[in-house]
Amino acid sequence: MSATRVGPHATINRQIRLAARPVGLPKESDFSLVESPLPTPADGQVLVKTAFLSVDPYMRGRITGIRTYADPVHIGDVMEAGTVGEVVESKFPGLSAGDFVHSNWGWQEYAALPGKALRKLDPKLAPVSTALGVLGMPGMTAYFGFLDICQPKAGETVVVSGAAGAVGSLVGQIAKVKGCHVVGIAGADDKINWMTKELGFDSAFNYKTTTDYAAKLKELCPKGIDCYFDNVGGTITDVVLSQMNVFGRVSVCGQISQYNLEKPEPGPRILGLVLVKQLKVEGFIVSRWLNRWPEGVQQMAIWLAEGKIKYREDVVQGFDNTVRAFIGMLQGENTGKMLVKV
Repeated sequence: MSATRVGPHATINRQIRLAARPVGLPKESDFSLVESPLPTPADGQVLVKTAFLSVDPYMRGRITGIRTYADPVHIGDVMEAGTVGEVVESKFPGLSAGDFVHSNWGWQEYAALPGKALRKLDPKLAPVSTALGVLGMPGMTAYFGFLDICQPKAGETVVVSGAAGAVGSLVGQIAKVKGCHVVGIAGADDKINWMTKELGFDSAFNYKTTTDYAAKLKELCPKGIDCYFDNVGGTITDVVLSQMNVFGRVSVCGQISQYNLEKPEPGPRILGLVLVKQLKVEGFIVSRWLNRWPEGVQQMAIWLAEGKIKYREDVVQGFDNTVRAFIGMLQGENTGKMLVKV
């Protein structure tokens, strides 16, 4: 069964914990770097050393102190996050030292965890980091959140906001696989070029330099909009909804434009529009498809192998830079999936 031992110098586990409830955009001072003794695995557990950890938009909602679809991260808790690591010591029959595993042990360098709670990864099938991106939660968010809710048909027009992020960039490509006309919205010209020249989006525009969203959408979507995958909320979403076709479908994945506001942003009342256009508007949390994840991972892996799906990882080096990576992601500094390589 197990086990090489942890090296003689590894006696300390460093953790990033929540120190204060952020007001507006999180600050580095809202988190604290804490040293604790290296954990020891009990029977049935393994000691893992973190290789990659994730920063994701949903984490902003988890540190508000308000329970939404899950309990919040409490002051003093290790920050929640998806993680990939290497088994250092094993007291679980199904895992050995050197195996790579995936779970959610958060922003810390080591963790002692029940072996049965870990998903073993095969580095020969795909880089282990993809378990936090295209073959992990973001990939499944794109796959199920788009296909199950929007149910796209060939020839339809699909608009994706936050389209250069980990989820949006995959949604646009899945829509192209399904034969749709795809328009992306992002906040930098290099992101627009990446989407249109590398990922196959039919067109895209920079919302920071476009002054009239309605006119631009009419230009790029002359037949109206059938499906909208919403990552951002706010003004962009208000304008997209006004141009939806009858029986259009809206998948509400995120509202990142609103996450760091100190006061709610006023907006139009959309239910009249939902009524007359007979729209389906549905929000989702990806965990509802947990029992179908193997299906989604298998299909995404096939599309990757066939070259129909591409992905990009924005990798920040060093555990000490985790909080900066998180804040940068919330400000749209990433292209594709942002990860921290520990």
